[in-house]
Amino acid sequence: MAYKTVNPYTNEVVKEYPDATADQVENALTETHKLFKKWEQEGPETRADQLHEIASLMREDSDHLATVMVTDMGKLFREAKGEVELCAIIADYFADHGADLLKPTKLDTIATGSAQVQKHPTGTIMMVEPWNFPYYQIMRVFAPNFMVGNPMILKHASNTPGSAAAFEDVVKKSSAPDASLVNLFANYDQVSDIIADSRVQGVALTGSERGGRSVAEAAGKNLKKNTMELGGTDCFIVLDDTDIDTVSEIAWRARLYNAGQVCTSSKRFIVAANLYDQFVEKLKENFAKVKPGDPMDNATTLAPMNTKRAKEKLQSQVDEAIEKGAKVAYGNEPIDLPGQFFQPTILTDIKPDNPAYYEEMFGPVAAVYKVNSEQEAIDLANDSDLGLGGIVFSGDSKRGEKVASQIETGMVFVNNFMVSLPELPFGGVKSSGYGREMSNLGLNAFVNEQLIVTADKPNMENLAGGLVATDPE
Repeated sequence: MAYKTVNPYTNEVVKEYPDATADQVENALTETHKLFKKWEQEGPETRADQLHEIASLMREDSDHLATVMVTDMGKLFREAKGEVELCAIIADYFADHGADLLKPTKLDTIATGSAQVQKHPTGTIMMVEPWNFPYYQIMRVFAPNFMVGNPMILKHASNTPGSAAAFEDVVKKSSAPDASLVNLFANYDQVSDIIADSRVQGVALTGSERGGRSVAEAAGKNLKKNTMELGGTDCFIVLDDTDIDTVSEIAWRARLYNAGQVCTSSKRFIVAANLYDQFVEKLKENFAKVKPGDPMDNATTLAPMNTKRAKEKLQSQVDEAIEKGAKVAYGNEPIDLPGQFFQPTILTDIKPDNPAYYEEMFGPVAAVYKVNSEQEAIDLANDSDLGLGGIVFSGDSKRGEKVASQIETGMVFVNNFMVSLPELPFGGVKSSGYGREMSNLGLNAFVNEQLIVTADKPNMENLAGGLVATDPE
């Protein structure tokens, strides 16, 4: 697997990185396991200051870290700066709250003595992360598991090696142990070997459904707990009582943020018939206003896609959708710039027999559907193998919330942008994966929730009274 940075704006090969060696893999396993055994004897509060320090270092070096991201995968510089700040917010949150969230939980029981659930680290975690948010994807696993006491080995995407190295450097610059996070430019055979190793106790993956199936198979074969976030075809429902001007200002941003390369991007716009024509016209107007160009320039509002391969895949999906009957309401024209730019495109009249009806289009393409009732909107939203997130807009927030509760996804936002914050659980259902990251749910994803029942002295009364499991024969 060739790890290299190719600037998607200039098409320049910036730097290539050597593949991980067998010795590097073994050293990562040895050092992270050694750190895990040390952390087993320490409480999470001992690591809080180190995690705050990592947050501070990210803020102090924000411009450099953002530039590395832009060079790796092309996102707008201001969006990259926002991602660095979000990482710092996540680190600070778990530094502030991790120890309290990991305190033992007392249980009411009829058993003799007291009962509690203690939360312990389990061991090294293998992280397999994607390119679209090169730091945030790492941080949302790193921060909670750092507080838990699980060291981590990182395999990042092959096109964002600079970002992986930069994140590891931040950890090394801090007072946190170097083995807290070890980045490896590993291939998938090495990832499978790492998962199989007894020193590794969990796997966290964000990526494609194909990659998720492969890694989940390796994890399941070796009985390793795992979390999977595998993308989405998120709905953006506009009910018939929605203020069209407000929702239109949000809709184009929800689709074009990060050049549309977001698992939780709104990809399917499901619009009430009385607002449909206005919605499409306003979406066209807003798409037409974007300015492609240098992602480092604040005047640029449309970033290039992350690679030539990604652009070509999206174009082939759009071409097939049109061939199968979809109509182009706007876009699908080349952009006369050398970078991997894709003109924002609106597709309509997509029928269930069109591959575009079910496929995730990972780029600036919006599919717009007209519906004649609230129930039709819900049914269309749920007619997907994926179930990550969604958005519902209504003039009546209670109505919006009622509709949201019927959407088969892990997350729904009502009259709001989809946002990611450390206190909110992140994850999906169906083929979008399982498990949650961030919040107290993510903090406990790789925790040994150990039951401890303690009596002051041995007591035979329960045994005599039959309050133990016995063979009825």
